[in-house]
Amino acid sequence: MSSRTSRVREKWREKKWVHVKAPAAFGEKMIAYIPITDEQKSIGRVIEITLYDLTKEDPTHYQTKLYFQIIGFDDGYARTVFKGHEYAREYLRSLVRRGSSMVNFIKDYQTRDGIIVRVYVVVFTRNRINSSRKTAIRLVADRVLTERVPTLSYDQFAQEAVLGKLASDIYNEAKKICPLRHVGVRKTKLVRMPERLGVEGEIVVESLGVSHPTPS
Repeated sequence: MSSRTSRVREKWREKKWVHVKAPAAFGEKMIAYIPITDEQKSIGRVIEITLYDLTKEDPTHYQTKLYFQIIGFDDGYARTVFKGHEYAREYLRSLVRRGSSMVNFIKDYQTRDGIIVRVYVVVFTRNRINSSRKTAIRLVADRVLTERVPTLSYDQFAQEAVLGKLASDIYNEAKKICPLRHVGVRKTKLVRMPERLGVEGEIVVESLGVSHPTPS
């Protein structure tokens, strides 16, 4: 047996396996079982799953990816925060149609508990529309989100963004401008968390390593 093989096996023996929990917004379900060497070094690690992995109900949920970031450990379990979600690339490409327009809108908002989130909205119309109507749709999306997001806790925001409630609210207003084929929150990203005390008094990280550029 080579010394390299021995070192690899030794490293694996040093690892321990832990269950990773989703945050309360997603029922604290077990989302992964991962090997780690050091708990502190594992903080910040991101776990990717699909919405179907959580719900086990609708096969179309495979099209939505969820990201959870480890923020601490309790009794052998890894605690996480919802870092964001996004449409699978294949799904987003499948929504593109000839003879219709795609409208994108991106902006940062603050939840009721002071967390900054970046929201990416996509709208597909039934027919091609001019730039003035595209602008009107963006204004509607901004108005709905500006009114709604500050009233939600981060957990509530995560649920409404992923499960379609925010998209439905935007659709109901934007359909007054022109016929629509699809409205969705195609992506969200956790930008910044306020400094606060964690479960056992430790300080929860403020930025989580996410940059905060000016929204385009």
